[in-house]
Amino acid sequence: MIQTQENLVHPSTRLSLRVKGDNPLHHLWNNNGTWWIHYTIHLSDYTAKRVRQSLATQEVSEAIRRRDELLSQQKTKVSIA
Repeated sequence: MIQTQENLVHPSTRLSLRVKGDNPLHHLWNNNGTWWIHYTIHLSDYTAKRVRQSLATQEVSEAIRRRDELLSQQKTKVSIA
């Protein structure tokens, strides 16, 4: 099997999220009108993978929805591994 980013998750891999309750835009930034997400995954070899991904929307409410969905998927991937 060819290893891709999707199947490289190791049991000791963990998602690193710092969420401040008073900041509804945590992990989001607006880059010239398009919302992006940024988070970190700590790998079992004591390195970290920074993830930056466009959410492909200019609407903040849609960016928040997409962020929440994406982070939920990442939590599931990491906890299953």
